[in-house]
Parts: sequence; C-alpha cells; structure tokens
Amino acid sequence: MKKDFIVARIEAAQDGSPYVYVGFSDPNDYKNEKPMNPFGSNVMAFSSPEDMMKNLPKAMGNISRMMTGGGASDSPTFKISVREYEDIGIRVGDKVTIEIRKADNNLYT
Repeated sequence: MKKDFIVARIEAAQDGSPYVYVGFSDPNDYKNEKPMNPFGSNVMAFSSPEDMMKNLPKAMGNISRMMTGGGASDSPTFKISVREYEDIGIRVGDKVTIEIRKADNNLYT
C-alpha cells in the first residue's frame, strides 16, 4: 500500500534524545491557502473577554489536545533518528509517499 502525505510538522524530541518526530497530513486535508495560526492549529483565538468566557468550557475540554499536539487520529507521526532526518532532507510542506508492505518472513509467530 502506498499513500501520499504532506509533511505537516517536524519536532525535536523533548527529552533531548537524538530523535525527530515527523507528522504527516493527508494532502486532501492540507489547505495551503488557509492561514495558519502562529500558535498552532489547536489554539483558540478570542476577540473579546465575553467571547472567551462563552467558549471557556470548550477550550478546557480541548486542553489535553492542545498540550499533546493532537489526538491519535489526527495524522501519522514517525519517530526517526536525526541522522535519518538529515539524510532524507524533508521540510514542512514537502509531499512524500509512505509505503507499507507485509514482510515475507513473519518473525513474531
């Protein structure tokens, strides 16, 4: 199975280990013309204190999503070594193809 994705985010491991997290988005969901929020896609913007108070329960309900960068169903994320990342040379916005194949030899049965 092959599927095309857009590189949506690249983050360094927060524990200081030599790994990079690369997150992907479906190209059908990726809207280049849509303005990106500089604080991330999960941050809510309020135009007035009343607006903030009205939407506070919704914001509090999404706090775990804001802190973790999204749920498991948001997009595939790969943990790769810094060396692999440098060798691949991908950047946010690049189109990539991910291929999944079943191995011929089944090591776990």
